[in-house]
Amino acid sequence: MSEPARAPRVIIGEADRWTSELIGQLVRSARCDAEIVTLKDGESVLQQCRQSAPQLMIVDFGLPGIGGLDLLREVRRQRRQPPLPFFLITEKIDASSVRAAVPLAPTAYLAKPFDADDLLRRLRQVLLEPGEEVVCPLPTLAPEEKLDAYLERTRETSAGAPLLGAVHDTLELLQGATLPDLDDLQRRFHNDPQLTAQLIAAANTAAQHRGGGCQTLAQALQRLGTKHSLNLALGLALQRGASLEDPLLTASGLKVWAQSQRVAELAHWLAARLEADAERCFTAGLLHRLGDLALLRTLQDWHSQGGALDEGSLEKAMARHAAPFGSALRIRWRLPLELRQLVKAVFQLDSGVYTREALVLNLAAQAAQVGADQPFAPLAEHKAARMLRLDAAALEKLPRLTDVR
Repeated sequence: MSEPARAPRVIIGEADRWTSELIGQLVRSARCDAEIVTLKDGESVLQQCRQSAPQLMIVDFGLPGIGGLDLLREVRRQRRQPPLPFFLITEKIDASSVRAAVPLAPTAYLAKPFDADDLLRRLRQVLLEPGEEVVCPLPTLAPEEKLDAYLERTRETSAGAPLLGAVHDTLELLQGATLPDLDDLQRRFHNDPQLTAQLIAAANTAAQHRGGGCQTLAQALQRLGTKHSLNLALGLALQRGASLEDPLLTASGLKVWAQSQRVAELAHWLAARLEADAERCFTAGLLHRLGDLALLRTLQDWHSQGGALDEGSLEKAMARHAAPFGSALRIRWRLPLELRQLVKAVFQLDSGVYTREALVLNLAAQAAQVGADQPFAPLAEHKAARMLRLDAAALEKLPRLTDVR
C-alpha cells in the first residue's frame, strides 16, 4: 500500500487581511490538509522559504518590503526541479509588468480582483494529483472539555455568523454567469448580517481605504467592486459551518435573523422620516445580533465534534456568551467606531448627547418587541421617542409588515 501524500505547505504573501483569508479558504477548499502560512511582508516570506521549502507560493506583486516579483526571481535562482509553483497576484496588468514577470515563468499571473473559481481550479491542479481526493476528519474536542470552556477558548477566533440560505442560492446562480451590477448585489445581499459586516470590514482595510470610512453595504460594494465582493462572498460560503445543520440551532438562527431584520427595517423606516441616515441605521440594526449568530455557528462546531447540546444548554450559552462573541467580532474586524456605537445604541443609551441615529435604533429595538396585535402608542413614553418628539399618533404609523424597505 502506498504511503499517503504529505500535506503540502503553502505560503501566502498578501498584506490585505481579507484577500489573504479568501486565498487561504480557497487553498483549504482545494486541499483541506494543507499547511498554510500567511505573511504580510516580503522579508517574512523569504525567511519562511529558507526555513522550510513550501510546495506552493501565492504572493502579491506589491507585497511590502521585498515585492512579489523579486521573491519570484529569488525562487527561480534556486533552480529547483521541478520548478516551485508560484502564483503571482497583482493589480499591475500593464504590458511592462507582464513582460518583467514572463521570463521568470510564474505558474499563474492573476490580476486583482482575481476570479475565485479560476484560482480554485488552478489550486486543485497544483495541489492534487489527477484523480486524487483528500478527506479531512472534523476536529475533535479536547477530552472532558466543558461547553463554557470551549466557547471561551474559541471566541477570539470565531469565524462569525453563518450565511442565510438565500445567499448560498444566489452565489450558486451567479457562478459562471454575467457579473451583476452593484445595485443587484446590494438587493441580493442586504439582509445578511455576516456578509454585510465582512464586506464593510474589507472595504475599510488599508489596502482599500480611499476617502472616508464605509459604514453601509452599498458603500462597501462601491469601494470593493462587483468581482472582489463576489469573491469574498464565495470565500465565506466555502467555510466550514457556513450553514447551520442542527435543527435546534437552525430554529434559533431563524429567530435571530428575523429579529435582526425587523429592527433594521423599523430603523430604516424611522430614520427616513426623521431626516436621519437611514442606511447606517439599517446596517446597525442588521448587525446587532451578529454575536448571537456567531455563537450559534460555534455551537454547530461543538455539536459536530461530538459535544452534547440541548435546549437548556443552548439557552444558557446564548445568555452568557452572545454579547462577548459580538463584541469580539466587531473589534477584531475593526468595524468603524461610529457603526459600533450605533450597534450599542440598539441595546442601551448611554448618558450624554445622543445622535438622531442612536435614538432611532434604540426606539426601533423597542418597537420590534411589540406583538402583531399590540399598539405602538405606549412607546411614546419611551425616552428615545420623547427625544425624537414622536407622539402616540406618529408611532401608530410604524409598519407591521416585515418587508418595509
